[in-house]
Amino acid sequence: MSRDRDRIVVVGGGFAGFYALRHLQRHLPAGTAELTLVNPTDYLLYSPLLPEVATGVVEARHIAVSLRRALPGVRLVLGRVTAVDLPGRTVTVQAVDAAGGTTAQTLGWDRLALTPGSVTRQFPIPGVPENARGLKTLVEAVYLRDHLLQQLDLADAQPDTPEGRAERSALLTVVAVGAGYTGTEVVAQTQRWLRRIERRWSRTHAEDVRWVLVDVSPTVLPELGPSLGRRALRLLERRGVEVRLGVSVASADERSVRLTDGTVVATRTLLWGAGIAPSPLIESLGLPARRGRLIVEPDLSVPGVPGLWAAGDAAAVPDLTVTALDAERPATPPTAQHAQRQGTVLGRNLAASLGVGRPRAYKHKDLGLVADLGGWDAVAKPLGIPVTGPLAKVVTRAYHLYALPAAANRLRVAADWLWQSVLPPESTQLSVVRPEDARLAAAQATGIYTPPEQRKPIEEDASVPLADGLVRDRQR
Repeated sequence: MSRDRDRIVVVGGGFAGFYALRHLQRHLPAGTAELTLVNPTDYLLYSPLLPEVATGVVEARHIAVSLRRALPGVRLVLGRVTAVDLPGRTVTVQAVDAAGGTTAQTLGWDRLALTPGSVTRQFPIPGVPENARGLKTLVEAVYLRDHLLQQLDLADAQPDTPEGRAERSALLTVVAVGAGYTGTEVVAQTQRWLRRIERRWSRTHAEDVRWVLVDVSPTVLPELGPSLGRRALRLLERRGVEVRLGVSVASADERSVRLTDGTVVATRTLLWGAGIAPSPLIESLGLPARRGRLIVEPDLSVPGVPGLWAAGDAAAVPDLTVTALDAERPATPPTAQHAQRQGTVLGRNLAASLGVGRPRAYKHKDLGLVADLGGWDAVAKPLGIPVTGPLAKVVTRAYHLYALPAAANRLRVAADWLWQSVLPPESTQLSVVRPEDARLAAAQATGIYTPPEQRKPIEEDASVPLADGLVRDRQR
């Protein structure tokens, strides 16, 4: 690649990175810069629809937007950035080779945009890394669907003996941690899905499945406010879901989960949706952070590091819509809505640094949030107006179609919804994901980064207290 052009490297092909490159591709004159994207997959994952993949409502490939098709002028390097050399202006990329091993390569940059996104938040709870399963990737969604079907198959085959009945009860118990978006949507949609396919089994019905949703929060879906949270709670309870608030997980093993109130729940399924954390890459930089998110200026540049920008879930972008002193101003929440719009501003400001256009500060007022609870049930708050039921369902699905960044994917997802309304739901196991590949560290590749005890210390913003217990950040 020629060195007579500036090298712009974007780390992470989620919403922020994707929209930054899309803006650069459309507005930079040809030959102005070399655009490179480093991402572990060749697609942007529309993660808000992962619960529908887990229930077979939407085909997995339909929420995967091809990066090569959507960004044809961008060089795509498949791999994960494991280290950033700021003085040397290079990044180290780890990729999988043809033999299944790993290789490392070094990329130079003149301007670097960090948009690595987030991972499922974990806590030092015994047994959780080995036994819990998240819902942040396609691998996890496909595995979860097969795992639930397998548990019901095994339960249906248990003998009618005391031992068989005890095993059957454990197989039919699901413990989900986190009553934010991920946990609530997964439980609500999966519970509804099993009701539609219960004829698949001769001795087992959907009502035999015990659902236990736990969270240290006093409310369900706190991001939507107390009114909609109460409505969602009442809906879950009407469906038979046990909602245990003010409770968390103390330990887990492959046969049971112990809660902080002393209760032991025999189960073979532990779903982990206890919020998100910024990519471990951010912690390895040794730069000032705010609750793990890289501190940036309103224009998304990193203070004190020329040529470095950040956006999305991994960046603490000041919320200019809130009137407050800079030291007290909160960061924008880590949602797809903000990541998408930050990406566009990031692309604009990168172009401005090359003399194309003018820079601007990021400022966007949240347009509202939505949560799909399966069937015709949903809760939404578009433009601050709370709605529920079928109207909320229409708003939710319209928003998802609007937010999907490719017309082909919109059509495919809409077709999936249409066919699911007139055809029987899918209820077959694909068995394409190994259990070890669906563990949190493997599915989200958090184990490839430098261990915490070997990392450079990060300056933590003392004005922002760290949360106690489980944090219910929304990872969209």
